[in-house]
Amino acid sequence: MDENISRKNFLAGGVVSAAGVIGALSIPNLITSCSGSERGSGSTSVKGAVREFVPVEMLPKAVDGKPLKAALIGCGGRGTGALLNFLEAGDNLSIVAIADVFAEKVTACQKMLSDKGVDVNADMCFVGLDAYKEIMNTDADIVFLCTPPYFRPIHFKAAVDAGKHIFNEKPCAVDAWGVKTITLASRNADMKGLCVISGLVRRSQKDCIATYEQVCAGMIGEITGANVIRNGGALWARKRKPEWSDMEYMLKNWVNFNWLSGDHITEQFVHEIDQMYWFMGRMPVSALGYGGRQRRETGDMYDNFSIRYNFDNGVTGQCSTRQINGCTNGKSVLVYGTKGYTDCSGKIFNYDGSIKWQYSYPKKGDPDQSMAVKNPFVQEHIRLITAIRRGEKLNDTSEVANTTLLALMGRDSAYTGRVVTTEEALASSVKLGPESLTMGKVEGVEEVIPRAGIPSVVK
Repeated sequence: MDENISRKNFLAGGVVSAAGVIGALSIPNLITSCSGSERGSGSTSVKGAVREFVPVEMLPKAVDGKPLKAALIGCGGRGTGALLNFLEAGDNLSIVAIADVFAEKVTACQKMLSDKGVDVNADMCFVGLDAYKEIMNTDADIVFLCTPPYFRPIHFKAAVDAGKHIFNEKPCAVDAWGVKTITLASRNADMKGLCVISGLVRRSQKDCIATYEQVCAGMIGEITGANVIRNGGALWARKRKPEWSDMEYMLKNWVNFNWLSGDHITEQFVHEIDQMYWFMGRMPVSALGYGGRQRRETGDMYDNFSIRYNFDNGVTGQCSTRQINGCTNGKSVLVYGTKGYTDCSGKIFNYDGSIKWQYSYPKKGDPDQSMAVKNPFVQEHIRLITAIRRGEKLNDTSEVANTTLLALMGRDSAYTGRVVTTEEALASSVKLGPESLTMGKVEGVEEVIPRAGIPSVVK
């Protein structure tokens, strides 16, 4: 939250109950545990140490079926990589169109695909802020949404309206308005029989799912807490060139602007926050966050956060993240219980440090590779393609919406210096970004670093 999202503005819409917001918007499952193959791997209830586990089919390759055509919005590294993952997932798959705000991104993506033997006709390569509209008019069956997260709700709704299946990269929004917008559109996707899968990649990772199954079976007992870390180096940054407009500068430097990325707690740390939420089996009721900026050179974001998520049963989850070069790095998601703890990725431990359970990874060359863990960036597309071809329901939007909301709660708490409840986060009317999108001046968004609280009085 920058200077445009002050303590006052954060609650500008007034605080109403979360149930009231959900009821008014007719949004089911925004704050729920999710279950069934249509939602991914979740539990229907949290009763004691044992929860219901719904298996998720992990095929080594998508089932054969009708040819499927894909189109991409957002031709950066993640978007281009997602297309290549898609093509690896099965047979009879093709790329028919690509789009980006910048021509050089489209050209680079087109060349990388061509180097892999995939040609996209020049007349199916679209450029500009409205290029996504051209994608919706193509004959693509699936649309890949891989732009900066600010655009996700706008593009998601357009894809649903156009009747497209969707690969929806994480996170799904940068503000509460976006979370609610994409959740409403998701309901329409269900009504149209569209399949949607998000980029919450751990939910398509076989060893993570198997570990979750053991937790659901009660192996670590009652959940007592979590500790989550994602520490890494700084991402790229671009200093402004004199010839760039406000919009061009911000879009080319989007990982450093809150209105475009949601800050790094939302844009990257969302993966680890999601694992915590998934394994805990319930949404927290509030977040208390701290953060700051020591090394980031451009933009209006922090480079470190520490968030305590509070659950209604008295349990807490401590989540910390940092993007600073020259520091100790690493990722860790530890969920603790009365009978042990897990790393959420293949191991469960006793409290003396001994291994209680671990995933049975096959050795290279073993004749039985049924337990092999497929690249989850490919596996998520295997799941999507298979669901489309079988006519099955697949839509995990409620999960990415919940996880995104959690990240936003932590960010907004750190920015304002106050506790943010889930109820407040849902009721917030804040919508980040300018009133209109043009390749010129960006009104109302300044490159100002957020500061919590109020200044002290010096006498």
